[in-house]
Amino acid sequence: MLNNTSRHTSVRKTRTSPMGPLLALLAATLLVGCTEQPEQRAMPAQALDETFKDFGNYEVHFNALRTDELTPEIARAYGIQRSANRVMLNVTVLRKEAEHAPRKPVEATVAVDAYNLNGQLKDIEMRRVSEGEAIYSIGEVTIAGTEILVFDINVTPQGEAAPFNVKLKREFVSN
Repeated sequence: MLNNTSRHTSVRKTRTSPMGPLLALLAATLLVGCTEQPEQRAMPAQALDETFKDFGNYEVHFNALRTDELTPEIARAYGIQRSANRVMLNVTVLRKEAEHAPRKPVEATVAVDAYNLNGQLKDIEMRRVSEGEAIYSIGEVTIAGTEILVFDINVTPQGEAAPFNVKLKREFVSN
């Protein structure tokens, strides 16, 4: 699996990226991890390399992290409250144009149900963000103590009839 991840990473580096600064920061966080306060980072409930799912002509990319891992500049630019008690979910949909061609961001309806393992629903409202060619949806949710959050993500690309469903499960530790 490590070799597969390495190959995937090298393919990504050779493509022209449709990512904006926020998405690039989130991708970088996944690749190198956060160097600030490593003792406070919880191990994820699923492997970090599981950050996208293939749906034929589309890829759905997703990630969640504590908002205090964002730089103050990025948080301010997107109106995100930096806190060890808040988690941000980021979702983007890319359409495949050709086998080795860059993926193209597409408009999509994104609906998310978030809950912890006790079944407590978490209020999360997704909002659309666009920068140049990049299009993604972000939402924030609060956490208390140590929580494993489950995000049921339903994405319907513009022009498609049926939604694509993704489940993301991660453990977070607040201060």
